Amino acid sequence: MSASRVAVLRTKPDTVLQDYRRLCELAGIRDALDASATTILKDNISWHLMYPGSNTTPWQLEGTILALKEQGFDDLVDVHNKTVVTICDLGDRYNRFGPVLEKYGVPKKYNFKSEDMSWIKYQPKAKMAVLDKVFPDGIYLPDYFFDKNIVHLPTVKTHSYTVTTGALKNAFGGLLNVNRHMTHTWIHDTIVDLLAIQKEIHTGVFCTMDGTTAGSGPGPRTLIPHQKDVILASSDQVAIDAVAAQMMGFDPMSIDYIAHATERGLGQGDPRKIEIVGMPEVADERWGFKVGVNLGTGTGMLLWRSPLKIFQKLLFQTPIVKMFIWASETYHDRFWYPRNGTPVVEQWKRESPWGKLFDEYPESTGSDDASCRVEPFE
Repeated sequence: MSASRVAVLRTKPDTVLQDYRRLCELAGIRDALDASATTILKDNISWHLMYPGSNTTPWQLEGTILALKEQGFDDLVDVHNKTVVTICDLGDRYNRFGPVLEKYGVPKKYNFKSEDMSWIKYQPKAKMAVLDKVFPDGIYLPDYFFDKNIVHLPTVKTHSYTVTTGALKNAFGGLLNVNRHMTHTWIHDTIVDLLAIQKEIHTGVFCTMDGTTAGSGPGPRTLIPHQKDVILASSDQVAIDAVAAQMMGFDPMSIDYIAHATERGLGQGDPRKIEIVGMPEVADERWGFKVGVNLGTGTGMLLWRSPLKIFQKLLFQTPIVKMFIWASETYHDRFWYPRNGTPVVEQWKRESPWGKLFDEYPESTGSDDASCRVEPFE
């Protein structure tokens, strides 16, 4: 089987669970993962609020679980992380992950709870491009991630900082602690460094990517959703990101993290060298997506990538960062979402077959776990 194989299928709500099972088989999930090891499901919560295109979908989570179990992977665990802009338990609840995990008996763990895992210092075998410089006191990883498979569950969407986001950037949440925002000036090489680390510590790496509703514009949160009815899977994290990027309308090798990962031999980002299976004609689509910025991401880019970046240690590595966290929450959750996001969600649930499917999933119960709220430098 080609090491750079990406499975692509067109799907619909009536068949999506069956299609995910076929997708994973086509992409070689059985060969990519170690059946004797625990498999981590690393969902993607870009925004704890429910917004189409932004987060792992419940059918993606369910379909991937079914595919894994069908191939003999029964030891599954879902791992949540927290960031300075998302609250994982709210994301789990609003995006209806909880009932899916409960249905299949998949436990949840948290990379920030000491009873679930500890952070240990790790010296990568691969030469790091930036991580050892950003964290000169050492790179710390969650001990639970070692010697386990990991399956990433991102969506097809743009990102204001990285053009697109998918399999590679999904490791950003799980493998780095709450101060990962310190890497944003070097975000492309950071996520490539993390891919190198994943290849060292995991027994297998796989990805399913949901493009049933894909997102264009100022991602990963304030997106413009588009119904595309597409799902993808691969064991090559670079290849699946490249194929998704090309479908969105970008040249994959012009995106730094895809190009750098390819140059370092960590995967294949050149579409001419990637084998497409399933429905190759779907991968030939070009959607013309654009990258945008909003007030929050525009401010971040100004502070991380303009001459103002000389102040980033003061602004992002001291308690001053709490001001930016408050500003982001206020803008995204309390201003943009009620004014712009809620009408989009309501229209999606009313008119999109995927919005209607979302409402068929039972609502999660429970309240916000205060430990999921971030306190940088904790």
